Amino acid sequence: MALEVTDTNFDEVVLKSGIPVMVDFWAEWCGPCRMIAPALEEISKEYSGKALVVKCDVDNNPGVASKFGIRNIPTVLFFKDGKVADKQIGAVPKTNFVNKLNALI
Repeated sequence: MALEVTDTNFDEVVLKSGIPVMVDFWAEWCGPCRMIAPALEEISKEYSGKALVVKCDVDNNPGVASKFGIRNIPTVLFFKDGKVADKQIGAVPKTNFVNKLNALI
């Protein structure tokens, strides 16, 4: 299962990571968020050791969501070397996420 990041551990887990990180900004009540969750779990397993896939609940972690201007969910941000390298908003096929992640590896 993808690691949960919070306002408290976001910088340590995401910004200081030595490998690319996919951050799924989501909420429990969000239907499209639940639609993409299985694909993100698959990517998490398939890219183990090459990239990190984490989830951030926007309702419980408003600091991180606000810092990165998250207004719509699901929003997936792709980080490399501590900086946002790409973004995907909305529910899209798994291949969209994989293509963006591959570009960072």
